[in-house]
Amino acid sequence: MSDSLLEFRKVSVDYAGRGGTVSAVTDVSLTLIEGETFGLVGESGCGKTTLSMALMGLLPDIASVRGRILFNGSDLTTMTESQLRELRGDRISMVFQDPATSLDPTFGIGSQVADTIRAHGDVSRKQAKDRALGLLAEVGIPAAAERYADPPHRLSGGMRQRVVLAAAIANNPALLLADEPTTALDVTIQAQILDLLADLQRRHGTTILLIAHDLGVVAQICDRVGVMYAGQLVEVAPVAELFARPRHPYTRALFDALPSGSHQAGALRVIAGQVPDLAHAPTGCRFKDRCPSRLAECDETPPLAMSDSGASIACWLDPATRAAGGLGPLAIAGESNG
Repeated sequence: MSDSLLEFRKVSVDYAGRGGTVSAVTDVSLTLIEGETFGLVGESGCGKTTLSMALMGLLPDIASVRGRILFNGSDLTTMTESQLRELRGDRISMVFQDPATSLDPTFGIGSQVADTIRAHGDVSRKQAKDRALGLLAEVGIPAAAERYADPPHRLSGGMRQRVVLAAAIANNPALLLADEPTTALDVTIQAQILDLLADLQRRHGTTILLIAHDLGVVAQICDRVGVMYAGQLVEVAPVAELFARPRHPYTRALFDALPSGSHQAGALRVIAGQVPDLAHAPTGCRFKDRCPSRLAECDETPPLAMSDSGASIACWLDPATRAAGGLGPLAIAGESNG
C-alpha cells in the first residue's frame, strides 16, 4: 500500500439552522491509502457520518462544505450532481447503518442488486441477474436463486445487511464506506458481517472506510484508525499502536471507559463533563474542559502532527504537536502525560 486513494484536506461541514450555525466537522485532514481498511471512531454526534455524507455528496441543502475531498485526484466537492451520481454505486459505494432503510420493500432483493449493476453498466437483464445471483451467493445468502424474488421483510437483519453489501460491491468499487454496518445485529451475526467485509476486501482489493463507535469492531478488521471528537480529528494511528498506546487524553478516556473482567459491579469509568455544543463550539482544543491534563496552551487549537512512531496526534501534551505548533518542549512533569 503506497498510493493515496482518498484525501480530506481541511474539510469542514456546517449546518445552518434557526438557532445558528452548527460546526459539525472542523478542519479534518486525512489520507486513505489504496487497499487499506481505515476505521473512524468516536462518540455519536462527533461528525463521522457527516464526513462520509460530505464525501458522497448526500448532505442536506442546509449543509455547507469547505475544503477539498480528493478521490483519485479529482475534487468531489466541485463535481455536479450528475457527475457524483456516476461515481456513487460504481467507484464509490456506501453501506448505511440500517439495511431496512436501504432496500425498497416492494421489490425482490435480487432485482435491487441487479438494478445497481445495470445503472452503471451496459449489460442485459439476464447478465445483470446472473451477476446478482453470484453476488448474493458470494455474501452468503443461502439458496440465492430461490431467494432472488423475496422482498426484504422476509429476510433477517443479518441477511438484509448481506444484500446491501452485495449491492455495494456489485460494480467492484474502489472505495467502500461502511457506516456502522453491524448496528442492531447480535454478536454472532456481527462477527459474520465483519468477517465478510474483511474477506471481500482481501479478494477485491477494495479500500474500506469503516465508521464505528465500537472499538472492538475496529480492532478486528482495520489497519489504521482515526479518532474524532466534537467534529475534529484528534488522533490517527496504526490499529495495533492505538490499542497498545493511546496518546490523546480523549482516546485514553475511551479505553478507560471500556468494560473489562477486572471491573466490579458499578465500577465502570465515565468521561467527566459534557460534549460541547457545536452551535457554540469552544476555541482551541474541544476536549479541554473534560481533560484532566489541561494546559494553558489548550485555548489554542493544536495541529494534528505525526510523531516518530508514525501516529498523529492533536494535543499540546505531545512533543510532535508542540513542535508543529511552534512551541518549545513541555516540562518533564507535563511530558509524562503526553
